[in-house]
Amino acid sequence: MVRTIVHLAVCHDIIIDEKKGVYNAASPDELALVNAAKQFGYEYAGMDADDIMTVKTPNGPLKFKRLNVCEFTSTRKRMSVIVEDKDKKIILMCKGADSVITDRLSQESLKSKVFVETDRVVTRFANEGLRTLYLSQKILDRKEWELWNEEVI
Repeated sequence: MVRTIVHLAVCHDIIIDEKKGVYNAASPDELALVNAAKQFGYEYAGMDADDIMTVKTPNGPLKFKRLNVCEFTSTRKRMSVIVEDKDKKIILMCKGADSVITDRLSQESLKSKVFVETDRVVTRFANEGLRTLYLSQKILDRKEWELWNEEVI
C-alpha cells in the first residue's frame, strides 16, 4: 500500500502555489490523487531548481530526481514520470486508463493472482459507474533509459 501512496505523491505535474500554500493542478483528478496521498501521510512538498521532488512521509522525507514527464493526453490516456531514487534506480511510474495500462503489461503480469483479482475488482467498480485508474511501475535499466532519453530530446 505504501508504494501505491508514494506513486500518487510522485506521479503528477502539480505545482505548489508558494504564496497560498496550495496545490495547483491542470485537472481535478490530479489534484484529488495528490491530496489523497497527503491524507495518508505522504505529502508532496515541492520540487527544487534541480528537479528534486520531496515527499514528506511519516518516516522522514523521500527524494526523487524527476528525469522526464510524459503528460496525460486523450490519445495516450495515461501520464508517466521517470524518476531517479536515492539508490540511483531509475523508475518509470505511470497512471492511466485500465485498458491502456493492461495492454502494456507482460504476459507474466497478466497471469499473476494479484492482477487477476485487481482486474476483477476494477471491472466491477467500472460497471457500477465509478471512475477507475491503474498504476504501474517499472525499474528501468540506465542504458535503456539513456537511449530512450536521447531519442525524445
